[in-house]
Amino acid sequence: MVVKVNQTMHKKVMNYLSDEPALNLFIIADIENFGYETDFQEIWIDQDDAGEIKGILLRYMGNYLPYAKGTINAKDFSEIINKDTTYEMLSGKKEITEQFRPYVKFERTKETYFAELKDNSLLNKNSIRKGIQQAELQDVDSLIELKQQIKEFTIRATARQSLEQALKTKTGRTYFMKEGNIVVSCASTTAENSLSAMIVGVCSHPEKRNQGLATRCMEALCQDVLSEGKALCLFYDNPKAGSIYKRLGFKDIGMWSMNFPVHMTGSENDTKQEPLVK
Repeated sequence: MVVKVNQTMHKKVMNYLSDEPALNLFIIADIENFGYETDFQEIWIDQDDAGEIKGILLRYMGNYLPYAKGTINAKDFSEIINKDTTYEMLSGKKEITEQFRPYVKFERTKETYFAELKDNSLLNKNSIRKGIQQAELQDVDSLIELKQQIKEFTIRATARQSLEQALKTKTGRTYFMKEGNIVVSCASTTAENSLSAMIVGVCSHPEKRNQGLATRCMEALCQDVLSEGKALCLFYDNPKAGSIYKRLGFKDIGMWSMNFPVHMTGSENDTKQEPLVK
């Protein structure tokens, strides 16, 4: 039976999600940040006769995120989605979103590899931290200037606002290196919550690549986030890029699928995240 969730069910919902904190990073972050009583966010659960959760569906504006530990009640959850005229995307682990295909029409699907880091056993614990800084609000313009020079990035008009918001709310952090007054490398997190965080925006200035600067920023960032008891995760687009992250200890945990309805014609940069670059 599918029911809408309210604050009284918070502990039960979080216990269900916490078994796979990386996969549920966006759902956990949205619940912690916005709760259950807003007009732009809703959460439903599918529960059995004993009241045990069998699956979850979260709506954030026009985006839907489903999760289950096996088979999900895609038919009943799809009835909710199909009634929403603002529906823009269904995203989640591929094995889960595929179960919605008989009930929800997708015109376009984008898939990326999804990897997780749970410990620092393969990180270089002796990596030099000299020169690595943690960004504050006054660093935002310099960071945006660097990202605008990375051809692999699509910098949206809201990029500066999003970065400022992440720093203010502590839902993201950025570690960076400078030469003079120029930021030459950085690595960031986004969607940070009490259990997990996602790595995004790893890059170096085009003239400073292949010097290990981005790796140093990323390793320092990973060390610090892991020390807080959080799991880390990231998206990557191809196996060659994935091999870099696997050397740091990231392990593939599946494919992440973003599915768009017939009326949506968005760009190829449809995720909330920037790609990762070395």
